[in-house]
Amino acid sequence: RGLLALVSLTHSAMAGRRPILRAAAGFAVCALAALKCARGPAGEATFVNAAAAPRSAAVQLPTSASLVARKATMALHDPATREAKYSGNLAQYLVDLHDASAVFDFCGGMMFQLVLSDKLRSHLARVATDGVEGQQPVVFDAGKKRMAQMPGYGQTADADNVQLFHGREVRNVPDAAGGMNFVLQLALASEDPEGWTREELAEYNGWGHDSTRTWRTWERLESEGVPAFGTKFGKRAFTLHHRCYWHLDNSNQIWLSAEDGCEGRLHSA
Repeated sequence: RGLLALVSLTHSAMAGRRPILRAAAGFAVCALAALKCARGPAGEATFVNAAAAPRSAAVQLPTSASLVARKATMALHDPATREAKYSGNLAQYLVDLHDASAVFDFCGGMMFQLVLSDKLRSHLARVATDGVEGQQPVVFDAGKKRMAQMPGYGQTADADNVQLFHGREVRNVPDAAGGMNFVLQLALASEDPEGWTREELAEYNGWGHDSTRTWRTWERLESEGVPAFGTKFGKRAFTLHHRCYWHLDNSNQIWLSAEDGCEGRLHSA
């Protein structure tokens, strides 16, 4: 209130040119500039003292690196870029999508950040550079909009890191790209510390409705053998595992689709 009262003296100060009032008004302007507007838990506008606020509350201005990444994501979104730069090398495309924190629009408005496990990213990077025979991921055409339309489809938990991938939708992930705290994680089908647990493999029925399936908290997933899941995705995260695959649409854009029919189109952010 005191600061606002001092601001109200500005016009008097400028009109009368009195030094004391001009100094008071200047102090008020400087003090108000030190207050940053933030959003509270319910979305209401609040004021945070910038000098006293913890670093986590500070507004992060775009760095040159983040601006480059943003431009890269825009380029990666363009099917023409994918065709020109990544033809025959989908492995590199997936690595670059992961590195650019690409976002997929699932179910008409749910924004999921694509996250590869460390093991899967390393595997795909090796396939991309070494040209490993038969290990390039496959993207299906627009006629394969459901996993059940794939040749040789069967209701199993199998994945091969080529046509089928082990995935998880992860909710309540702080700072996930897309602004909704959603992540779609893909992991290597075997020998991956972030991969599916024995329990996830044994109970998998991803062709069924979500309501009939088991959602896992980060604590449960760690207890089943996925170390540091809570450290990576946050201590409020919970997850449901899906088999996933890649396909195109009629505009040649790429989609990431789960076995139950939920799917996301690469989003132009």
